Amino acid sequence: MTRRLFWVGVGVGLAVVVIYKGRAWYTRVVPPQAAGAVDTAVSVSRGVRGFLAEFRAGRDEKEAELWAALVGDRDVDELKATAAARRQRLSGQARRQFAEWSDQPTDDPDDDPVGYSF
Repeated sequence: MTRRLFWVGVGVGLAVVVIYKGRAWYTRVVPPQAAGAVDTAVSVSRGVRGFLAEFRAGRDEKEAELWAALVGDRDVDELKATAAARRQRLSGQARRQFAEWSDQPTDDPDDDPVGYSF
């Protein structure tokens, strides 16, 4: 246990040294204009990430609100699981309804005898 703790400490120490020396090397090697551009790019990237996180949270909240308005207190996963059977049952009802009126005439008796429907 103490051996692991020792190596974790060595790793943390090395990480601190590498970060400190890396920052010093970065400021020495990179020109100030390029460093400013990098800082700007990093801040823009953070802003975009923040915007996307807010957008996703709002989208998820609105989706939950719409699902609640659409299905109420019913379980959404259960509705998704039984969707195919319900769709097939409704399709059969539509075919029966179509069969009931498919042989009826399509002319409107209220149409003008001249042929104008307006």
